Amino acid sequence: MSEAHLHLELWALSLAATSALIVTALLYLSGWLHFRRAFPSLIPTWRLAAFIAGLFSVWTAVASPLAALDHHSLTFHMAKHLLLMTAASPLLLAGTPTLPLPHRLLEGFIPSGVFLRQARWLRHSPPHPLLCWLAGTAAVIGWHLPATFQLGMRFLWVHSVEDFSFLLAGLLFWWPVVQPSPTATRSPRWSMALYLFMAALPCDILSAFLVFCNHLLYPCYLSRSPLFNLSPLQDQECAGALMWVWVTFAYLIPAVFITMQILSPTNTHSHRPVAWDTAAVRPLNGADAEGF
Repeated sequence: MSEAHLHLELWALSLAATSALIVTALLYLSGWLHFRRAFPSLIPTWRLAAFIAGLFSVWTAVASPLAALDHHSLTFHMAKHLLLMTAASPLLLAGTPTLPLPHRLLEGFIPSGVFLRQARWLRHSPPHPLLCWLAGTAAVIGWHLPATFQLGMRFLWVHSVEDFSFLLAGLLFWWPVVQPSPTATRSPRWSMALYLFMAALPCDILSAFLVFCNHLLYPCYLSRSPLFNLSPLQDQECAGALMWVWVTFAYLIPAVFITMQILSPTNTHSHRPVAWDTAAVRPLNGADAEGF
């Protein structure tokens, strides 16, 4: 693929992604305003800010001018996927998208009472933490295998699937930690610290291998224009170091926060997910919100 053709396809992809993210932001804002009027304390403003920040992180990773640099540098490629998995995903989940987005998309097709009953079903059917952990680990390891990595660099549509899978895997991975809906969590809250620690291990192994293997794993970068006068091997080592440091802090900080939250003597609800002020729903619409 020529440089000119690659830039043209990347521009078209960036335009499509930007448009989709803007539409998503508007739909979420519309749904958020609807629930804000009906249930003022259900989805606080900081959750709106978190969701918009998550969308901006996605845009930075897949549609900004920096996104095209991942075809020239493994370090930028690594930063892009780390941004999707460890920044955009938890921010989007913190915005509790399971109510505003579906409500606005399905408004007029599903009565509000039925919609809230479906939300209550989600409360009792959260994804299993083991599935979430496997999804995140499989995405990280699978897409960094030389064969799949080279395929993604060769075909832009595969590259787009790769980006989407990192975002989807990130959403699944962070679901048990952030708990974006009034879910009855399958695991006690203290296990989330162990969950995050175990998730860091595969990333640490991969990043250490990238740094110390002393062998270029992805020959596609040999034909690319180098950035910052780094050789492809040096770029690979920088990518591994970036992943090592980034993942350590991305998983360590919430693990420490959760541990402090559990050990705090004033935290009388540490065994329950800190997610939604569901009590605000019942006084306003008892029929629809009962048991929510």
